[in-house]
Amino acid sequence: MAVTIQWLGHASFLISTTIKVYIDPWKCTASHHDAAYILISHSHFDHFSVEDIEKVSHADTCIVAPADVIKSLGRGQNIKPVQTITFPELIVTAIAAYNPSKQFHPQSNHWVGYVVELDSKRIYYAGDTDLTPEMQKLENIDLALLPVGGTYTFNGCEAAAALAAFHPKQALPYHWGDIVGSKVDAQKFAQKAPCPAKVLIPGESITL
Repeated sequence: MAVTIQWLGHASFLISTTIKVYIDPWKCTASHHDAAYILISHSHFDHFSVEDIEKVSHADTCIVAPADVIKSLGRGQNIKPVQTITFPELIVTAIAAYNPSKQFHPQSNHWVGYVVELDSKRIYYAGDTDLTPEMQKLENIDLALLPVGGTYTFNGCEAAAALAAFHPKQALPYHWGDIVGSKVDAQKFAQKAPCPAKVLIPGESITL
């Protein structure tokens, strides 16, 4: 079955098959209430937005997030780095996301990115991070979603270089066009990536 990945802007994505999986929904333009799952990477406001969670969720939506997010939200399922949770429609594995040499995303916070496995595809959403040993150990990734905005994460060139460490089949840049990062950063990533990479505009999607 085809898996569609839509960039909603900034660091937000929607993965669609017969179900819908939102990652870090933020600045959603409509209230669809169609999420089967919502994955939150960490508690910074541009990734953890209660308002946007409410826009896409319904009574049966499963929310997965680090402990500080779950505590603040008051519901959902806590996940820690390296932990895997198996659901009926998908498998979610948390990958540590942090800045080894910056103060913005400390490893001690136990914030995460995710490998999402559904319909035989493995999609890696990196969260807010730079290159880490955990990322370098990834295998068999069909699509890698990496931040490219710089300052708080990789810049475009650094993110492209990181792809060579784990060899995904395709890649998409995010964390640009709002707060920090420009289309130039995204284009540098796509130009230097060692695998096919595409720069999307908000609302655009690709299909695996």
